[in-house]
Amino acid sequence: MTGAPLRVVFAGTPEFSVPCLEACRASGAEVVAVYTQPDRPAGRGRKLTPSPVKQAALAAGIPVEQPESLKSQEARDTLAAWRADLMVVVAYGLILPRKVLALPRLGCWNVHASLLPRWRGAAPIQRAILAGDTESGVDLMQMEAGLDTGPVLLERRTPIERADTGGSLHDRLSALGAEVLAEGLRRAMAGETPSPRAQPEDGVTYAHKLDKAEAKLDFQRDALSLERQVRAFDPWPVAEGEIAGEPLRIWAAEAIARDHAAAPGSVLSAGRDGIEIACGEGALRVTALQRAGGKRIGAADYLNARPELRSAR
Repeated sequence: MTGAPLRVVFAGTPEFSVPCLEACRASGAEVVAVYTQPDRPAGRGRKLTPSPVKQAALAAGIPVEQPESLKSQEARDTLAAWRADLMVVVAYGLILPRKVLALPRLGCWNVHASLLPRWRGAAPIQRAILAGDTESGVDLMQMEAGLDTGPVLLERRTPIERADTGGSLHDRLSALGAEVLAEGLRRAMAGETPSPRAQPEDGVTYAHKLDKAEAKLDFQRDALSLERQVRAFDPWPVAEGEIAGEPLRIWAAEAIARDHAAAPGSVLSAGRDGIEIACGEGALRVTALQRAGGKRIGAADYLNARPELRSAR
């Protein structure tokens, strides 16, 4: 592409979006403005805190817009005034009305952390782990009015490993998102915008927003599904379970194939390798946990405080 660089408005909010913002800046495109959600209360003091994307934008000297919504004519006029060729949206958190989608010359692109049409919606990373998916990835999508329904421009895939947590998969997909966006921008600036591929009608699933109530472990269930729950909810909202009468946050655990006749939730054994809890099928070996008001500790340190559990069989 010759002449003026591609004018891009970037819209994103959490840490996941920051590598994509950096990819836009490194691509040779001109990031004329960054849209992010309004500052929210955070931390123990509930102090108003700028989003990770806002912090990155300010550090780079990029103007920041923080409308509560994009539904008003005023908000659309402000966006139109940036004269963007393209709007890039990555975990922004606000719905883009149809009139907004039509403002940039090349429309709006979205980087989504799943292999569409599987896991459209708010929490695709955690839902993929919870479901036992063996593969995930990121799609660069041309946005349209529906929820993550637009045609896919480019895709990157990655296996979901047995050791993956919500945090580790998040970080890997965030990096892959930056890669796929960089490739899309390179092609667009060379006049080779990727060909859109319509999403298939089969295989549509929705990744509903995480609810803290889902963090509660039900030991009546099978151990493997509980292991996935622990992994998916690390680092948020963190799985919760009761061990020998004490409510705890469960940070790390693995499913063990073990036959037993014990009541679900009872301690089968406890030692330096972990605390094995009876499940509806198999056992869950807890290796890292957190007491109320405490910090994350290993099972061995926990057993130092509760030595009576060591004799469990």
